[in-house]
Formats: sequence, C-alpha cells, structure tokens
Amino acid sequence: MRVLIVTFAMLCVLLGGASAQQPESSNQPKEKKSKSSEPTVKEKKPTPPIEKTTEPSAEEQKPAAAKPKTDKDADKDKEKEKEEYDVSEIPPIVTHHQVALEGKLLKYTATAGRLPIKRGDGKIEAEMFFVAYTLDGQDAGKRPVTFAFNGGPGSASIWLHMGALGPKRVVLQPDGLLPPAPYRITDNSNTLLDKSDLVLVDAIGTGFSRAANADLSKKFWGVKGDIDAFSEFIRLYVTRYERWSSPLFLFGESYGTTRAAGIAGNLASQGISFNGITLLSTALSFQTLVDNKSNDQPYILLIPSFTMIAGYHKKLSSDLAQDMTKARQESVQWAATEYAQALAKGDALTGEERERVIDHMARYTGLKKEVLDEANLRIDVPKFTHYLLLDQKLRVGRLDGRFTGTDPDGLLDTHFYDPTESAIMPPYTSVFNNYVRTELGYKTDMPYQVFPSDPNFENIWNWGSGIGGFPDTATALRQAVVKNPYLKVLVMEGFYDLATPFYAADYTVDHLNLPAQYRKNISFATYEAGHMVYLPADGVKKMKTDEAGFIDKSLAGN
Repeated sequence: MRVLIVTFAMLCVLLGGASAQQPESSNQPKEKKSKSSEPTVKEKKPTPPIEKTTEPSAEEQKPAAAKPKTDKDADKDKEKEKEEYDVSEIPPIVTHHQVALEGKLLKYTATAGRLPIKRGDGKIEAEMFFVAYTLDGQDAGKRPVTFAFNGGPGSASIWLHMGALGPKRVVLQPDGLLPPAPYRITDNSNTLLDKSDLVLVDAIGTGFSRAANADLSKKFWGVKGDIDAFSEFIRLYVTRYERWSSPLFLFGESYGTTRAAGIAGNLASQGISFNGITLLSTALSFQTLVDNKSNDQPYILLIPSFTMIAGYHKKLSSDLAQDMTKARQESVQWAATEYAQALAKGDALTGEERERVIDHMARYTGLKKEVLDEANLRIDVPKFTHYLLLDQKLRVGRLDGRFTGTDPDGLLDTHFYDPTESAIMPPYTSVFNNYVRTELGYKTDMPYQVFPSDPNFENIWNWGSGIGGFPDTATALRQAVVKNPYLKVLVMEGFYDLATPFYAADYTVDHLNLPAQYRKNISFATYEAGHMVYLPADGVKKMKTDEAGFIDKSLAGN
C-alpha cells in the first residue's frame, strides 16, 4: 500500500547501481513440529513449532516536515544506535488450514518465520519475516510461487497480505471505506492461493523483519541494499524450501514495483528467472513522479488523474462528466500536447497562450482559474487535494482521490494530510496483529511495525548516486525482459491514484525502448479505484481475475 512515504522533494540523492554479491546461505533446515515459539527481541531461543488446524469461517504519504534536532533528540538517536535485536535462527511456525473457494475446499499450509540475510563469512546481519501459504498435495515442480510485497519504501506487506492475496481478508465496507470498530477478518473469496503459492515478505525494519543493529539497518535502507536483501531472501527461500524448479512470479505494489524490477534484473544474472512480474501502482522511473524546477514532467502526467478525481466529485462540466472514458482520453491528449508545450516554453509563454492554457486546465482539473494562475500552471498533489473541495472544507485523498476527510490540523494550517490512510490503517493493523498470533501461532512481544519506528527513516534512505539522475529501475526491468523472451509483465493501475498516476505508468512503459517482440509481453489492467485497487469489493474481484489470467498466460509460454 503505502507508497513513497519519503517526501519527493528530498530526492536529490539518487539511484546508483542495483547489483552486488550475494552472501552464502546456510543449509536447509528441517521442519519441526511441537509447541509454539516466541521469537522476541533478546529472548531465549524458543521451542520448535506446533501444528494446528482451523475450519473455514463463514465468510506509500508524505511525512510532516522534519523538525530541527535538539540535544534531547541527539541523546535518543545515540540510544537508538545501541539497540540490538536477536537475529539468531529459530524454526518457523507451521500451521494447517482450509478455506472454501468457489464451492471447493482448499487445504493449505501456512509457514510464518524469518530467513537470515548473511554476509560473506556467514554472520547474520538481518532477518526477514515472511508468511508463506502453500496448497497441500501439489507437485512443487509445477506449482507457481508468487513473492509479494508492498512498498514505501518503509511499508510492511500487510496491505497485499490482508487486503488482496492471502486466504484471509480485512472486512471493509463494500466501497473500501472504514467500518466501525471492532474490526473483523473473513475468508478471502478472491485469494490467489488457488492459482499460486504465496510468500508475503516484509522489508527490513518493517513487520517483524529486523537488522541486528541500527548501523546494519542503514545498509538495507536504500535502493540497492533493499534490492540485494530481497534478492537474497528469494534465493534462500527457493533453496531451503526446494522451489528452484517451480514457476516463479513477483508481485510488487507501489515502491514494491521499484523493488520488483530491480530484483528481476539482479537475479537474472544469478540464474533465477521469473515467469511473470505484476506491477501494481507503478513507480519505476522517478522522473515521472518527482517534480522540481527543471522537471515539469510529473505535472503533465498528473492531469488525467486530476480529471478522473474531479469527475468523481462532480467538479467537471456536464459535457465531460457524462462520459468519463472520453473525458480521460481528452485529458491525456491535451496534457501531452498543448499543456506539455506550454510548460516547455516556460517564461516565453505569451499572455494569450497562458490564458488559453488556464481555461483548458480549469476544464480538465475542476480547479479555479486564479489557483492555476497563482501556481504558475503547475499543480502538484498537495495543491490539488487541498483546493479541489476547499469550498466544502474537505481534503481529497492522495492514495485514493475518491476518499475525502476533514483535515485534523485545520483547513489552512496543515502541511499535508491523506484521509485514505486514516481510513485503512486501524483495521489492517488491528486485524493482522491478532491473526498472526492466533491463527498463525507466531507468538512474540516484538511489535509488528507497519512502518519503521525510526523517525529519521526518510532521511536515512539512500536513493543512490546523483550521477545517475532520478532513481530508476525501469532499466533493470528492461534488462530482465530482453534477457528472458518468455517473461510476462502485467501493469495494474487505478484511475484515482495520485501517488503513482496511471498516465505516468503508461509513459514509463512506452519509454522502455523495447522491440515489438518484447513489447507484446507487457499487458495492462485498469481499475476504477485508487492506489490500492483492491480496497473496494469489485476492485479485489477484478484484480483476482486479472492476475489469475496473467498467471495462466505466463505459464503458457507464448
């Protein structure tokens, strides 16, 4: 879910390479069965796992501006540096379950545990938490495995896990909005488990994934370090669980798409090829997402999303609002031509040309002309979400522009507020913390960090070398695609997403410079939804259908 929590304006240190040596793995452990264990910070080594069976039930924000550090803050930072976590290996927790899906009973095994990330001499530097779901009675050599993760950077994979892919799902209202507490869990009738085994992985510093200490956390908190860690996790998982011969898939959301593309390029040189990669809410080329004084491209690519959201909130003229498909197409055409040309002229734009652009921009965004003029024709996400429904004293969502809310810090005195996150954080957090400890039996006092606890995370994250320009893993994806002519890519995009606009994803794919024979391996799926297309009931159903069809197509090898 959570996309690009790092303030985009801070991205002036940028992407370097994404390849490195992988550490050696330990031998494959034997699965053990006994009483449940408690993998906690600085605890004694727990006993091996207990197996239990259950019956089927009835059923990426911008942070606040950084504050100047005080002496007290410095003391806290020093204490944080001293923290150490127990990263000794312990057996995973294995449980057995069943779920009813389309009239059939699926029996499956859930494995919850942590895999070590080691340096060359075998010393463990971090452990990555995962939950794997494997369908019982299947031939592992033919059964697909999908490695899935959310983004951030700095988000656990709770959102894809409990909102879309896993066998259980958080209960929301049909439109994806917040239900009243207490929050509930139900069988996921749209789980992907009937088509593929699933491995949901949490990035280091999120979930129960931890580096041994704060200094080592910094090694993995960056574009390259993050890709290296996930690449090693996947290599070790297919080794220990004997899945080298299985069809392999990646499913990344938001910054998870950045990661997925990097992993595919990284592992291609290590003999690990993927059959398919799904990119949900794409963030591969940050030049399409991060505006600055010399980069107007994000303003252009946002316009069609503004049009869709303005139409949803009845801020467009009647001739546009009566056919939103046509309105979207018109908006794309105008943004790519007249608007792009106007921004390219800069200060050379004549007064007459400027007035014409303002007229058309007001038509396609629903914003007042004086706002557009004062913004110098350049409307970013904070401005749009603030001004669109200002007359109603409401803020529009960034992750999903259909969501609205009253700003808790006041209408005019806030830096940024996204009502989408306020609507989804409580139910997901509450439900997963109960689910992982009760149904999956993973007992621990360690807090499950949906986002990193380190308040300086966004400042620590290493975007790579500025020499390479904006962070980019589209190049790594292209390399993976041309090295493997059978690799399929599915791009999923929501029309109401302002974090990773659909037109930006289209632009990125259109500029991969792929020959025609590779271009046909890339397909698209669009949704009347936001960043998390699976929040509404109809969205998760369509997403399952699209992904299931994509897996079938990828396995067909044509």
